[in-house]
Amino acid sequence: MAGTTEAVAAAKRAAGYQAAGMVEDEMVIGLGTGSTVLYMIERLSGRVRDGLSVSGVPTSYQTAMKAREYGIPLTTLDDNPVLDLAIDGADQIDPQLRMIKGRGAALTREKCVAAAAFRFIVVADDMKMVSRLSGVVPVETIPFATKTAMGQLRGLGCRPFIREAVKKDGPVITDNGNFIVDCQFDEIADPAALEAALAMIPGVVESGLFTRFSKNTTVIIGNEKKCKVLTSADVVP
Repeated sequence: MAGTTEAVAAAKRAAGYQAAGMVEDEMVIGLGTGSTVLYMIERLSGRVRDGLSVSGVPTSYQTAMKAREYGIPLTTLDDNPVLDLAIDGADQIDPQLRMIKGRGAALTREKCVAAAAFRFIVVADDMKMVSRLSGVVPVETIPFATKTAMGQLRGLGCRPFIREAVKKDGPVITDNGNFIVDCQFDEIADPAALEAALAMIPGVVESGLFTRFSKNTTVIIGNEKKCKVLTSADVVP
């Protein structure tokens, strides 16, 4: 059963449900984007119906719509610039709890919310755990400077491609009105240095590398039988 669609869904559900159980009364939390987070929202809605008082800051229109559908009250970073915790998913997680996120195109808001939170809870199935980060790193760019930014991205050793939409012609447009450039790296020797280099390129808004949150990150790895929890204490030097 391991690796099947049903098993992966069960693992995501288990991780999402466990994360929802970590939310306490009167908390203001960040609501990430992605399939595993949707399971968390599903479980959290039941707790809200049972009397839990909570407010959420969504990282995407998709999450905001789903939270409203499930009856979870929403707020903003303007009204709540400091969050008790943020719950989100990840595309890859390495042994030092550094991550690639944002393949759902919500990386900038996800990083803003993670930075505002005292605790960053990441929910994932075990297929997201890797020995070393590699592959596609999403980069959000302003349309005006995307082409020039792509030239500098190539200089960092990647193959950049503007992400194309599936059910419309043209590029994917983020919730911020920008483009996503998918940068294919064969290897990422130093994720923190790469994140810093990407941030220095004019026209780049944010990248999907999350390397600065390990000390306040808890990773919940879903499993059909029992979830595994990793914190900074488990980080491999």
